[in-house]
Amino acid sequence: MKQLHLIFTFVFAVLSYGQTPSASTSSPLSETSPTDEGMSPERLEQIDLMLQQAVGKNNIPGAVALIARNGKIVFHKAYGKADNALNRTMEKNTIFRIASQTKAITSTAVMMLWEEGKFRLDDPISKYIPDFGKAEILDTFNESDSTYTTKPAENQITIRHLLSHTSGLGYGVIDGDERFQKIYAKAGITDLFTTENISIGESVKKLAKLPLHHNPGDAYVYSEGLDVLGYFIEVVSGMPFDEFLRERLFDPLGMDDTWFYLPEEKKDRLVTVQRKGASGWEKYPVTFYDPDYPVKGARRFFSGGAGLSSTAKDYATFLQMYLNDGELNGKRILSRTTVRSIMGNQTGELWGNGIKHYGLAFGVVTAKGQDHGGEGSVGTFDWGGYFNTQYFADPQENIIGILMKQTRGPVEDQTGWKFRQMVFAAVDD
Repeated sequence: MKQLHLIFTFVFAVLSYGQTPSASTSSPLSETSPTDEGMSPERLEQIDLMLQQAVGKNNIPGAVALIARNGKIVFHKAYGKADNALNRTMEKNTIFRIASQTKAITSTAVMMLWEEGKFRLDDPISKYIPDFGKAEILDTFNESDSTYTTKPAENQITIRHLLSHTSGLGYGVIDGDERFQKIYAKAGITDLFTTENISIGESVKKLAKLPLHHNPGDAYVYSEGLDVLGYFIEVVSGMPFDEFLRERLFDPLGMDDTWFYLPEEKKDRLVTVQRKGASGWEKYPVTFYDPDYPVKGARRFFSGGAGLSSTAKDYATFLQMYLNDGELNGKRILSRTTVRSIMGNQTGELWGNGIKHYGLAFGVVTAKGQDHGGEGSVGTFDWGGYFNTQYFADPQENIIGILMKQTRGPVEDQTGWKFRQMVFAAVDD
């Protein structure tokens, strides 16, 4: 009897911490000819020429572009340099800092645990991270010394608020409100990325003590909510966040090049963040963060909002799972019913200008956006990253577009909107 109990316990653990097989079995991404998937080779060549010209005119130092349709890669090319100063050529498997593209991955991990019945989306986050127990809104602020007063919030922050950037939290050094920039700096909040010896839990607990922009649920303010949820995943799953993503998402999907901090054997594939200097493209300097964070320092700050690095193909794999309604290669990551909720309008009229609404992980194109042109069909989901990366995926056309660059500072870069517009113009069926 005892042996039977141990077997049951082991089976339960496997089912709880591994993704389930699916009745649906799609194939991993593989390459094929554009014509096989209803894409015009001639129009894809125009995209190729556009990107070549952008590099040739010094508008960007380099890029990797990938287009997939119906689960097949029809375009995957690299351009320019991964590091101009070192004359290092960009390759298709170059690894990029994807920054805010991390948010969709963190949101997916949250929803995987939600599917297991671990919590409800409208649970207060304080139920799991008690430091958030008393929500306060900023009332007055003293410019001379950054002191402030607060007033009680009407609501508590929920998990849904954190997923949809309606919690009232801010974003420190990149916050649009200078008062919050100063408050977060004075409190020692770690924004975005770091090489310092700090955990995401330590930073989140500092953040929990600070005032909010607004009453939770009342407005959309881009925030560190997904960093909070990275720590929340640790609390709910009992696993370090990086290990959870590796075991539950990256390994099942075959995303072997997606990491918070790169293994030794992969670090030479990391692109350099570049800026346009007087004599050409040069390495971006250390500012409030060190751009080399994925390969140096303490390597223990797992930012759910901005910390991952990846390749175009790995990220396309993640998006294809969504286009397949939560399944890839016979592995069920999410139910299609959950995907439907993730893509639903979670912010009402608070964000999107009517062209898009915001779901639980993505901006999502509306009918008005489709009619506007160049955005994709209704339901196309997208986002981008701080270092000039972008993606979109159209469920109706079953198209993925990814354009990875790695720049900071002023650039004359028009490749983003051109790429997206021209990808949809290349549909030929």
